[in-house]
Amino acid sequence: MSDAMNQQAKTVPFERVLDGKLIASIVAAGSLSFSAVVFETAMNVALPALMGEFAVDTATIQWITSGYLLMLSVMIPTFSFLKARFPLKRLFVTAVLLFLCGTLLCAFAPMFPVLLLGRVIQGVGTGIAIPLMFSIVVDQVPYDKMGLMMGVASLITSFAPAVGPSYGGIVMEIANWRWVFLCLVPLAALSFVIGALCIRQATPLSRPRFDIVGFGLIAVSFFSLIFGINTASREGASALVTAIFAVFVIGLMLFAVHARRCDHALINPRVFRHPAFVCSVVVVAAVAFAILAFAYLVPNYAQLALGASASLSGTLLLPGCALVMISPIGGRILDRAGAAVPITIGMGLMLLSCVLYMLFAHVLTPMMMLVFYIFFGLGQGLGFSTTMTHGLQCLPEELRTDGNSVFNTLQQLGGSVGVSAVTAVVGAAQAGASDMAAATALGGYEAFILLVGIIGVACLSNFAAFRLKRKRQ
Repeated sequence: MSDAMNQQAKTVPFERVLDGKLIASIVAAGSLSFSAVVFETAMNVALPALMGEFAVDTATIQWITSGYLLMLSVMIPTFSFLKARFPLKRLFVTAVLLFLCGTLLCAFAPMFPVLLLGRVIQGVGTGIAIPLMFSIVVDQVPYDKMGLMMGVASLITSFAPAVGPSYGGIVMEIANWRWVFLCLVPLAALSFVIGALCIRQATPLSRPRFDIVGFGLIAVSFFSLIFGINTASREGASALVTAIFAVFVIGLMLFAVHARRCDHALINPRVFRHPAFVCSVVVVAAVAFAILAFAYLVPNYAQLALGASASLSGTLLLPGCALVMISPIGGRILDRAGAAVPITIGMGLMLLSCVLYMLFAHVLTPMMMLVFYIFFGLGQGLGFSTTMTHGLQCLPEELRTDGNSVFNTLQQLGGSVGVSAVTAVVGAAQAGASDMAAATALGGYEAFILLVGIIGVACLSNFAAFRLKRKRQ
């Protein structure tokens, strides 16, 4: 079957038509991605209950999110190899089955290590599903609709993190944390049926070699980064923490050397020869850092520092996340007028949101937290997917699949670092504190300062990306 599909792709050029089958394919892959990303943040509302049930602390429990995101960031770079080697439909089916297996394992986990294993298996499936969705857009959507459909695809992964806390809070009020997993099983099953019927093959298949050395170096580097941040929350700037971060840096350096010498590198180093693209990658990673940091910080701050209920805490991000739905509008503006307007306005609104959280940290109320996040959601809707599209436009067409892989990898790694970093900041403030509410408020204030710095770097990187692109032109 693979040989026949390969031969057909070689002999019959794929026609880019935005028809019902293509839209259904994006919806199927997007539904699976949506379910997966919802779990990233839905469990944040359940963390206090999980810590009590499994008798673990803050630094340990956050691994169910950061460990999952870590697996995503390791798996996503393998997609270029998987896409060249296997039909898209087969990859999609595999992703759904892995995701469902991990979900059921989590739902019935009798102890914390089993729950963590289920999250890791979910991460493997999602690490295939998310880049598959963007690959369908890049390879099959007509060029004049690319910005619009990239906005739709990005909306799925951008909207889900904010929906998660609301979903988790409602389910926790009605039932318990196990139903957070079980309730989304039907959606994953529906996406399986739609994808199996509609996903088409647009590119030829081949038999590339897998970059085992590169995969190992990336895995070691990314794990060292997250583990180092987690360890720093307990031990501070100790010799052990320094050694762990040294492993991260050395691993990245070795991977860079290996990628230049390897003709089948897991990540194509040629994409980093385009400075405007690199700046856009920094922006995407920084915004992903902030998205997942807020998704952890806001519900927990509201519960532990302000005494809000789980259901109320889970809904504080909902109005802001609803505004993320304007992503397709931002993409349409990009298609017609260029990227500068939506990206500049979007980044400015996200920075404003972070500054407001920082300035009013000592007098925050749940309503203020809700209003401030509206600015972030609106900015995210205008600026996030358009930054990805603009970054891909800075690459030659033959490198855009590799560029998309880099974007998705650094997006997940950025989110994982964001959760771990904010957890480390808040956990350090809570350590040994007699007043948990006051300690959480202090840690939250320090985390808001960190987020202002991260989004500030993103704004500067976007400015540099536009200057570099104009200079090249």
